[in-house]
Amino acid sequence: MAQPEPAPIVFPARADGRRSNQLRPLRFQNNIAPYATGSTLVEWGNTRVICGVTVEEIVPRWMKEQGVTGGWLTAEYSMLPYSTLQRKQRDVTRGKIDGRSQEIQRLIGRAMRSAVNLEKLGSRTIWVDCDVLQADGGTRTAAITGAYVALSLAIRNLLAGGKLAENPLLHAVAAVSVGIVGKQPLLDLCYTEDSSATVDLNLVMNAVGEFIELQGTGEEATFSERELADMLALGKAGIRGLLSAQQAALAD
Repeated sequence: MAQPEPAPIVFPARADGRRSNQLRPLRFQNNIAPYATGSTLVEWGNTRVICGVTVEEIVPRWMKEQGVTGGWLTAEYSMLPYSTLQRKQRDVTRGKIDGRSQEIQRLIGRAMRSAVNLEKLGSRTIWVDCDVLQADGGTRTAAITGAYVALSLAIRNLLAGGKLAENPLLHAVAAVSVGIVGKQPLLDLCYTEDSSATVDLNLVMNAVGEFIELQGTGEEATFSERELADMLALGKAGIRGLLSAQQAALAD
């Protein structure tokens, strides 16, 4: 007697109709800020972030005091008041930066420093500013992915202007979000998915497949080693797509 075929597995439809392993549409508009040394507007789904890089010919005081040679790179991150459905109060109005923004800008700084040989920068500081114009999930991953493009453009301009003797860039860096929604691992969460995810993971990697940072947590839930492996597999595939998009943006 013939065995009945197993019922097909039906995954929940995503908010925007994507497959579980599909990135949102991604576009870079370079040189969006004419006074920056390098800049890009990254449009990732409905999330939009301006990433700008400026250079100061000084280093932080602590480097001088501790005798640390080379240069420094640091980052700032902010969400503009109109980037969300409800107006977000500016940090300057409250008199202090909120904890989330502080965490994200430190993450951006760590990610970008991993992409640069600081010794080759000379005695200068590179500032990476990421300002969210519109938020629909993944603002920190968009900021990191766009920041590398802006940084590459800035380094290109410094080399062309004779301010750097050699290229200090190491490996390209990109970041993507992964999560579990309705028991299904999904790549690149939009806001509605992120807000309902039982597990949220942000993955930062470089072009040689090395991990820079993993930020994973269960939202009132736990996750298994198998689920972690599934999310990492999705995330690594997504990173490869992002690195290709970065290369295309820098080749234009």
